[in-house]
Amino acid sequence: MLLSWLHCSPPSALSWHRLVPMNLLALELFFVGLLGLASLSIAWVAGIVVFKLFKGQR
Repeated sequence: MLLSWLHCSPPSALSWHRLVPMNLLALELFFVGLLGLASLSIAWVAGIVVFKLFKGQR
């Protein structure tokens, strides 16, 4: 009787499993977007550094 709460599911369990793939996709797209933004930022800074290095040699 004391452990009967282990066998019952929460009321929103049926709608929860339908939302999980969409939330995981949104989370994955968010972090892929952050990765792309970080990559572009690194490439931009690297380009500026290389440009200034070659400009300083003249």
